[in-house]
Amino acid sequence: MKNAKECIFIVEDESRIRRMLRDFLTLKGYYVLEAADGEEALELFYENNQIIDLVLLDVMLPKLDGYGVLEDIRTMSEVPVIMLTARDSEQDQLDGFDLGADDYILKPFSNAVLLGHIEAVLKRSSVGVGSGKQQTIGLLRVDSENKRVFLHDKDIGLTAKEYSLLTYFLDNQNIVVLRENILNQVWGYNYVGDTRTVDTHIKQLRSKLTSECAYIKTVHGFGYRFEVPEEE
Repeated sequence: MKNAKECIFIVEDESRIRRMLRDFLTLKGYYVLEAADGEEALELFYENNQIIDLVLLDVMLPKLDGYGVLEDIRTMSEVPVIMLTARDSEQDQLDGFDLGADDYILKPFSNAVLLGHIEAVLKRSSVGVGSGKQQTIGLLRVDSENKRVFLHDKDIGLTAKEYSLLTYFLDNQNIVVLRENILNQVWGYNYVGDTRTVDTHIKQLRSKLTSECAYIKTVHGFGYRFEVPEEE
C-alpha cells in the first residue's frame, strides 16, 4: 500500500484544513490517511498502525479530543505525534508532552513550517543509538529498532519523548549538557516552552530508570550529565 514516502495520518475536523494538509503532503510525496473526529481516528489507527509513520493530531476534535486520542495511541504505539492547536498556553502544551506528544504546531501555520516540523520529528524518530540495533549501557539494554529500553529484560515503558531524551544523553555521555541545548535538540528550535519542560521530563525518565540506574546527574547551575559507573 505504501509506495510513496512515509505515511502521515492527519486527524483534523475542519475539512478545509484537512484537505490543505492532504494535498500539500501528497505533493511532497507522503502517503496520507485522514480522520475527522477522535473516534474515527482511533478506528483507523488500529487498522493501519503498522504503516503509519507520523500522526498530525488536532487538539480540538469532536467525540474525543486530541489528548484522549493521544493517550489511547500511547497504550499501543510510540509512533511520533505532532499536535496541532490554536491554544498556545504553556499548560496545554505540557499536558500534551506529558501524554507523549513529540511536538506542537500552533495554528495558523505555513506549509514550510509544517514540513520543517514533520521532517525534524521523522528524522529524530529514525535515529538509533549507536551503530547496532541493540546496545547495552550499564544495566540498560536499548533496542533502537523498536525504540524500547529494558532493565533486567523488562521494558521500562518510555514514551517517544522520553526515549528521544535518553538517546540524546547516550549520544553525549559524560558531557555536561545545558538545559537549553537539550530543549533545542530534543524538542526542536521552534518549541515555544521553557526549560522547565526539560526538568519535568527528566524527572519522569529518572523515575522509570529507577534508583538502580541513577545515571542522570544534575550539574547545578548548568544542566545534566549522563554517566555510568565503571563497575557497571
